[in-house]
Amino acid sequence: MTDQQKIDRPPGTCVTWDEKRKEYPKITGDEELVKRVWEEVDGFGYMYIWQVLLSF
Repeated sequence: MTDQQKIDRPPGTCVTWDEKRKEYPKITGDEELVKRVWEEVDGFGYMYIWQVLLSF
């Protein structure tokens, strides 16, 4: 199995915060704020993909 097949993502997400968090160095500020913003941006990306898919 590939890595893509093993990842269980919740509905409405492209890349979960847990996956993205591994790419960043130690966050010295408010990590919950960064997480919330990431989840909002990721949700917009997911919504955009579905909008494009359903529009054509």
